[in-house]
Amino acid sequence: MTPKINFPFTRLPKEAQILRDKVRSFLDKEISNGTFQPHVGDGFDTGFSRKVGEQGWIGMTWPKKYGGQEMSQFERYVVTEEMLLAGAPTWAHFTADRQSGPILLKYSSEELKRKILPEIVKGECTFAIGMSEPDSGSDLFAAKTRAEPHADGWLINGRKTWTSFAHRSQYMIGLFRTSKATEKNRRHGLTQFLVDMKTPGITVRPIRNSTGQHDFNDVIFEDVVVPANHMLGELDMAWKQATSELAFERSGPERFLQNIYILTELIRIVGKQPDQHTAERIGRLIAQLQSLRQMSISVAGMLSKGDEPVLEASIVKDVGTNWEQELPNAAREIAALLQHDDNNRSSFEELIQESVIMSPKFTIQGGTREILRGVIARGLGVR
Repeated sequence: MTPKINFPFTRLPKEAQILRDKVRSFLDKEISNGTFQPHVGDGFDTGFSRKVGEQGWIGMTWPKKYGGQEMSQFERYVVTEEMLLAGAPTWAHFTADRQSGPILLKYSSEELKRKILPEIVKGECTFAIGMSEPDSGSDLFAAKTRAEPHADGWLINGRKTWTSFAHRSQYMIGLFRTSKATEKNRRHGLTQFLVDMKTPGITVRPIRNSTGQHDFNDVIFEDVVVPANHMLGELDMAWKQATSELAFERSGPERFLQNIYILTELIRIVGKQPDQHTAERIGRLIAQLQSLRQMSISVAGMLSKGDEPVLEASIVKDVGTNWEQELPNAAREIAALLQHDDNNRSSFEELIQESVIMSPKFTIQGGTREILRGVIARGLGVR
């Protein structure tokens, strides 16, 4: 029997909608105070993250004993959505809030939970994700970076790549090979570890984009010693943990709202009375966006129930990436038919160019298109 794609219709609850107004008010105030400029810079600002932490909006779904608020996934969704729409610089806390913290919460020792989770909640602890490797890309099960038993814990050697903000992170949760894969199960033999990025033997090298911007990195491990209690979960069984982690990374609003400013600026320059053709084309973009949003909210609902919607999350990421990458060209085509002044045209073109330069990053984050479609094919039983 072929598995079914399941996106049950899900509404955001009333408490999430109430929270939205509070988040908007906070963001409006911070913009007015000059705390940040919307959609400007690399999005990494520890000062802003501390302000978000003071509001109780980092780790907000976690237990109160670790500093959390025990709020719902839907309330977290609203906070994430509003931050993206406002172009707020959230990357200093976002990875830890979205996936590293939940992994620690589920698989780390009580000692590590009490040490690290409250720091994340305060916006004072930054994380990188160590999954992709040079010879395997987003194919996690082909990882070769090894962790071997050592007198003081584990000894790590190898290399991770496309690691976002590793140069500014205090910790990494990495996926390492601890034994060989079996013929029947190539997923076997992978283990997750918490790595302090200040540990001797770690070298971080920048990967710069065409404008010189530095978001991604190579991370080289040379005889890096990790304490035994930094192993997360079961030995050799991290494939299931990593797959669950990716459901969070692949399904949120960040999968289709990273360049939403293109659409909002297009609507601004079109004005309140567009011609029918223009209105239809913009309406089509908005309809696609709304469909993506509903799929994403549906996955949030499944995650809130403790489900692991790996297939559905991968679909959100794949479709969302397509939408983000096609948006600049669609907007450019629509704008080309409009009458507007040269200043508006110039600034709009700059926004489009910025989005085009960023677009390869959209593909890499959360897994490349080829890997995602393999996951989707397996989930549907056709591969």
